[in-house]
Amino acid sequence: AQRRLERFLEGAVADYARDRDRPDLDGTSRLSPHLRFGAISARGCVHAALARVRDDRRAAAGARKWIDELIWRDFYSAILLEHPHVQRGAFRPAYDALEWNDDEAGFRAWCEGRTGYPFVDAAMRQLAETGWMHNRARMVVASFLTKDLLIDWRRGERFFAERLVDGDPASNNGGWQWAASTGTDAQPYFRIFSPVSQGERFDPEGRYVRRFVPELRDVEDRFLQRPWAAPSPPRDYPAPIVDHAERRMLALRRFEAIRAGDPDEPARGPRRNARHGRGDGRSGPRRGRNLELF
Repeated sequence: AQRRLERFLEGAVADYARDRDRPDLDGTSRLSPHLRFGAISARGCVHAALARVRDDRRAAAGARKWIDELIWRDFYSAILLEHPHVQRGAFRPAYDALEWNDDEAGFRAWCEGRTGYPFVDAAMRQLAETGWMHNRARMVVASFLTKDLLIDWRRGERFFAERLVDGDPASNNGGWQWAASTGTDAQPYFRIFSPVSQGERFDPEGRYVRRFVPELRDVEDRFLQRPWAAPSPPRDYPAPIVDHAERRMLALRRFEAIRAGDPDEPARGPRRNARHGRGDGRSGPRRGRNLELF
């Protein structure tokens, strides 16, 4: 763990703020399993990062961003300690009334990486193969399960807890509730990631998808994230199991129904929110929470 920390601080941390969202690059620390099991401490990581900044100011931006993510680990631990009800339901109890789909076929396709959306499938196969998943990919697959398939976030939380080598109860719960828009300081319910545009933006050359979805290795770059649109779609890869645009609108309606009956929620109409549906993760004041810290 100490050697990995030193390698990260000597190299990738300088570009961490830029590269941390790219699953096709080695831009993160990969220290989450060591933090999970106490082989290294968050406090020790922070002290080491600050020392690195003193030695090389060029690493400052990346080190600050990485420290921010370490702080979120402690934040989610504090949430679990002070609000233990999140182990069973939404941080904001009104969202326990959300209508979820009972879709076993969809859940199985998601678990197996057979949704027909390459970026989602690459991420789920990475988890199956390695026991770990890149942060950006975690956000996208969690959004897909809860907003496209409209399956209860607790099923995804449990699946991750059973398979992630860095699975931490507090961060796992906080990450899933962030993605499902049911938690504290959560992803706005109207910002629903497009699995296609997320892949195009964060795996622009397709290395990540081709690594974990070999059926798509020969698909042209311009069709890689939407292989169904290729002149000759690959025969051994499934068609999309849902239409993203249709499911996005359905998710918005279900969330609006909850918000309409919750006096603690500010009024916000779907017309005003439609501009946030581009799915690139850029709208809103905050970046996505680092689900690598599950």
